[in-house]
Amino acid sequence: MSAPPRAVGAGATRLEGRLKVTGEARYAAEYPVPGLAVGAVVTSTIARGRITDMDTAAVLAMPGVIGVLNHGNAPRLADAGQGNLMVLQDDRVPYRGAVVALVVAETSEQARAGADALRVRYAEEPHDVVLTADHPRLYTPDHVNPALPTDSVTGDVEAGLARADVVVDAVYSTPTEQNNPMEPHSSTAWWADGRLTVIDSNQGSWVVRDTLATLFALDPDAVRVVSEHVGGGFGAKGRPRPQVVLAPMAARQLDRPVRVTLTRQQMFALVGYRTPTIQRVRLGADREGRLTALDHLACEQTSTVVEFAEQTAVFSRVMYATPNLRTRHRLVALDVPSPHWMRAPGEAPGSFAVESALDELAQACGIDPVELRVRNEPAVEPDRGLPFVSRNLVPCLREGAARFGWSARDPRPGVRRDGRLLRGTGVAAATYPARSTPSTASVTAEPDGRYTVRITASDIGTGARTALTQIAADELGVPLEDVRVLIGDSDFGPAQGAGGSLGTASWGWAIVKAARELRDRLAGAGVPAGGLTVRADTTEDIRALPDVVRHAFGAHFAEVVVDPASGEVRVPRLLGVYGVGRVVNPVTARSQLIGAMTMGLGMALLEEAVVDPQFGDYANHDLAGYHVPVNADVRSVEAHWVDERNDGLNPTGVKGLGEIGIVGTAAAIANAVWHATGVRHRDLPIRPDRVLAGGDR
Repeated sequence: MSAPPRAVGAGATRLEGRLKVTGEARYAAEYPVPGLAVGAVVTSTIARGRITDMDTAAVLAMPGVIGVLNHGNAPRLADAGQGNLMVLQDDRVPYRGAVVALVVAETSEQARAGADALRVRYAEEPHDVVLTADHPRLYTPDHVNPALPTDSVTGDVEAGLARADVVVDAVYSTPTEQNNPMEPHSSTAWWADGRLTVIDSNQGSWVVRDTLATLFALDPDAVRVVSEHVGGGFGAKGRPRPQVVLAPMAARQLDRPVRVTLTRQQMFALVGYRTPTIQRVRLGADREGRLTALDHLACEQTSTVVEFAEQTAVFSRVMYATPNLRTRHRLVALDVPSPHWMRAPGEAPGSFAVESALDELAQACGIDPVELRVRNEPAVEPDRGLPFVSRNLVPCLREGAARFGWSARDPRPGVRRDGRLLRGTGVAAATYPARSTPSTASVTAEPDGRYTVRITASDIGTGARTALTQIAADELGVPLEDVRVLIGDSDFGPAQGAGGSLGTASWGWAIVKAARELRDRLAGAGVPAGGLTVRADTTEDIRALPDVVRHAFGAHFAEVVVDPASGEVRVPRLLGVYGVGRVVNPVTARSQLIGAMTMGLGMALLEEAVVDPQFGDYANHDLAGYHVPVNADVRSVEAHWVDERNDGLNPTGVKGLGEIGIVGTAAAIANAVWHATGVRHRDLPIRPDRVLAGGDR
């Protein structure tokens, strides 16, 4: 009997696709639960102060309202080290939009009506919500996300700049950006026989389970978190959010199931966002464009509730060869919501600054921007001197340039016209870590000849469920249809969440290990009547990995059209080429890369959450005022990859690709705008008013 065709590398259709398009796939807010009550969150209307009074009696008298949780009556929580989750524990208001109450009613309409009617009085205090590069409270955090050194120094940067023939010294800024996944955050919770069950929209059921166990002082096995279908996350669902705490609190107090769903407006304050950045980049180079020094300083904000330091300058530690390299991060705690992960945290804003500065250096040296990057290709990681498992940035640049038609580009800015419209092209490079973390998985050989995989993975729209099925099918040597992969249930055991572009690499490793052991145990023997299950844990395997640099790399090319009369910028073409290891499913992989590139377009031209300093709140906290790209904004987006084998990376050879597509895209577009107009824009987004005002020359 011939072996089935290989599943990995084939363009498989999403296995849950039909369920989603027919509405059969149930998301967190759609599970039918008998006796369900609904909670509506009430948020603060001041940026800093204390609650002095709350008129709960009037709301409790409203139709359908069965409870109003607040700091005076809510269950007490144990500290889980995540201050954002310590909701309704005291009268402090740390930022505008913080949770101050939960109104629970029989229907969502009644709950919302009660929330709207609740009157809360405050003792307001002065607030500070504006990040500046010279803020007096800037400090050096102990580390940056996830656990990286805050600062790094190699060589003597000042000496390298002093002896440079050409120096670029510029400041770049990126605004607050919001994740805005299509599905809002929602949790449904109930208690039964001492066990808490939560249906939640998240990127990792296991971490939510452990966090809830700590908060409610439970044995971890007394908590089950289920998250089978998730409508996007981008990082906003990578950690527990307030609704997943509020729902169990209300369910315990009212002794019935409770569902809490955040509104779109509430998500702007309660689920994390990309911190604004102010970055100073200094580059020194000789006449041939070879770097003599690179200095990257990033200033960011965090909240007074919990510290989060984004790793913005870490991008510079990996990219270009220089004997003198310094990267630094500075932070200020403001009266704002807590920033957190957003697609490619650190690398996305960091790449905008560095890749824009590289373009300025190319201009100053009179060298083609692609060639400049090739000339500064390092043999080892610039920061620590460690070898790369693989590094295919130069092939990505070369292939991208050929596909894009880069050689026909006139290097002079502002000379290509279509009537009154200006056209330009730009390039930028990209990188993202290729990591694996410990995970567990079980594989069961069923008596009917099929196989069942159980793993606490999360599919947030990436196609992870399908990719894992392909990996399992190949390892077991059976057709795709003979494998069933069950995900999103914390009862399946510890596993990495969906984030950091390490989901498939981590989960696939555990599945491969379990499948291989199962296959060995079945060799020459039949499947027992009750089936046979093998469970694998990759903790020791990952601990044994050698200390080398594992990164994906890529190159972005952009074409823009600028209307100098209106200031409008259009992007008729984006093209990316990537070295991302083994591509499990070309269909879903291309979808992820195109989605990330489109998000990078939004970063370049549209996305900006604007804080009103007087009121301490976002002036555009909805999708009417916060603009994201739509079909009309994107004409042609191409994603390609180079062949890359990484046998020393992990058993699947997967590097991950969900985030690298956004890294560098904004810089490529900004560089193209300079090429079109001759005007440099160092502040994102490149709005029409900034184009008309002339940007930074």
